[in-house]
Amino acid sequence: MPKITGGSLGSRKLRSPKGLHVRPTPGRVKESLFSILMPRLEGARMLDLFAGTGAIGFEAASRGAARVVSVEAQRETAHAIEEAARNLGVEDIVTVFPAPAERALYRLEGPFDIVYLDPPYADPVPLQLFRLLRERELLAPDALVVYEHAAKRILPEIAGFRSTREEVYGDVALAFLSPTES
Repeated sequence: MPKITGGSLGSRKLRSPKGLHVRPTPGRVKESLFSILMPRLEGARMLDLFAGTGAIGFEAASRGAARVVSVEAQRETAHAIEEAARNLGVEDIVTVFPAPAERALYRLEGPFDIVYLDPPYADPVPLQLFRLLRERELLAPDALVVYEHAAKRILPEIAGFRSTREEVYGDVALAFLSPTES
């Protein structure tokens, strides 16, 4: 069962829906991620694509994010995130968008300071999502996009973004990307 590790909601547990479509980010990866993001979190607007249990978004809300939008295509899983937001008392910060990521990007209003992308590892690099983030002007000028992927994957150049950092934790890698000027 995933647990929030820091901030005002630290040590609270999240119910994880049954099934193979949810793959929570490992605890040590999440801890490292939030150590890196900490200077950016206070008052940040965060978009969590492929939210799963919602743990990344709840962690961000717990650590000072002002707005979190969790996008989850699986309706049952999206409802579990909504229920958790109510139970944790953060429904005014965390909102859930139950739709596939691409469809959500056409309907969301930005800008976002932090975007977390965690698609299934077997999927190709979501170049279309990166393109839509820019085209739809969903990114703040100094936004950071974090892409979680299998460590064995070699990332191609992603048009409109520059890599600022990459961290590897066993089988999991986090790529940190910033939008380039148009």
